[in-house]
Amino acid sequence: MAGTVFTPALEGLKHVKDENGEILTKPFLEICKHILPVLDKFGGAMALAKKDIDGNISRLESTYNSNPTEFNHLYKMVKSSSCAGSLLWLTRAMDFLVELFRNLLQHPNWSMAQACSDSYGKTLKKWHGWLARSGFTVAMMLAPDRKKFMDTIGGNVMGDVEKFCNTFTAILKENHNFLARIGMDNLKA
Repeated sequence: MAGTVFTPALEGLKHVKDENGEILTKPFLEICKHILPVLDKFGGAMALAKKDIDGNISRLESTYNSNPTEFNHLYKMVKSSSCAGSLLWLTRAMDFLVELFRNLLQHPNWSMAQACSDSYGKTLKKWHGWLARSGFTVAMMLAPDRKKFMDTIGGNVMGDVEKFCNTFTAILKENHNFLARIGMDNLKA
């Protein structure tokens, strides 16, 4: 497939909403899945995050697959089932990744560990307890060299990274607004 590692997610973003502007469950989950291969490029530094993200996707997908017609719309599915926590943590993890990608765009001189730590501080840190924060600090010791990472994800990928960040941020904001309306957006780990 021509393009970058972000091309499938960008293509999915074109189909994430129905004609009424409502987020569709399967396309949203597919976009999140398309980001997982980027995490593989981080090596061991993101192994635990990838496992957590994959688990949240799997729980939401399992609920969706139990009744695809009924659960075609993401928020209807979450309201009708017990998977709000999975959407919350998946959205937060995606916030972290978008912020990380944005840092890589905006701060070309930062190390990968610095970009990750800043992103973590802006997104997930306030929701994590001491143990999770400590685990993140240790994981960042395994962060790859920035140049090696950028070479691994592809030479001219920054345009796609920028498009992904700009477009997906709006979807994540909608998720947070929905989660706030149902009283879930302030839950801590």
